[in-house]
Amino acid sequence: MRIRHLLVAALTLGFALGTSGAFAQSTWDQIKETNKIRVGCAPSEPWYYRDPMTGDWSGIGPGIADLLAQELQVEWECVETTWGNAVAGLQANQFDMVVALDATPQRALAIDFATGTLLYYAVGVMVPIDSALDTWAELDTPEMSVSVALGTSNDRAITGLLPNANIVRSKTYAEALASYFAGRVDAVGGSAQSLAFTAREQLGTHKVVIPKPPSASTTSIGIRKEPDKTWRDWLSVAVDYYYHRGQTARVYREFIESRGMDPALAPTIKLTEMQ
Repeated sequence: MRIRHLLVAALTLGFALGTSGAFAQSTWDQIKETNKIRVGCAPSEPWYYRDPMTGDWSGIGPGIADLLAQELQVEWECVETTWGNAVAGLQANQFDMVVALDATPQRALAIDFATGTLLYYAVGVMVPIDSALDTWAELDTPEMSVSVALGTSNDRAITGLLPNANIVRSKTYAEALASYFAGRVDAVGGSAQSLAFTAREQLGTHKVVIPKPPSASTTSIGIRKEPDKTWRDWLSVAVDYYYHRGQTARVYREFIESRGMDPALAPTIKLTEMQ
């Protein structure tokens, strides 16, 4: 009986070692060994954009990856994924980081995050170019109607900010925008950056406003949870440095210009400029 128990224990230990062996090497050591940073890239501007003609990636995520790779004197590559698969992909070691992944309490149970300030983004609204709208209070009247995508974080935020306005919920973000452009509502709400890039062709007659006081949040870089914190700690220093030295803003501006947009019409990623 004792021999049987020892055999079971040995098999159990062997299984545990086998299943965790692939992740025994830290992300930091893996990058040093392969000379490559793998970035989980979820197509959505301005965070990630893949040119359909060349296949090249650009956007805030690839721009930050390039800065990091230059510091470490390694290469970087995009591994295409989705926002919904970002956490699972990190856990499975499919990539080493996901730029612009919000650090939430639920996600922090499964993965880790760089602690520096990557950038800020705010809840915004799209309104006609000649609108004088400047504050949430100006929208918060029963006469004003605002379309949002049902069940999103922006739906929750805007509902809280505009308790007296008429909130028109659409099934999708595209439908919310369509409702606005058809003139059925006075404004459409969402992430300021996403609004600007989704409807950039209309920015000559419409604009994105971040009403005061701004409802803003930071976004971060998601990474695999592991005992060795070298990768996390170095990333935290790097992204904070890039933000405060203006390098993140430069990456953002260069991408805006590459997509044919006027930087003056793009929402800011600096908290001080939102106030």
